[in-house]
Amino acid sequence: MNRHEMSGRGGEAVLRYLDGDFQVVTPGAYVRCAITEQAIPLGELRYWSVDRQEPYLDAAAAKQAFDANEGAAASASTDLTESVRSKR
Repeated sequence: MNRHEMSGRGGEAVLRYLDGDFQVVTPGAYVRCAITEQAIPLGELRYWSVDRQEPYLDAAAAKQAFDANEGAAASASTDLTESVRSKR
């Protein structure tokens, strides 16, 4: 990412999150945290999920998203197991 991409138009940016970097799809000055919905200036963005393609304000928000995703995955796995058992 270069300074030109970071300066944007001042509105919300659209990014593609990669391993250790991100690409600016639509220029802007910030993105919104997927957990807190707070604006994160692109120059301060440090936490995101490549799998979920979502940004996080800080480590606590990233952990909250990770924990929520782990719970959802466990629940989905349990639902699938129960569904398979009920068909037997």
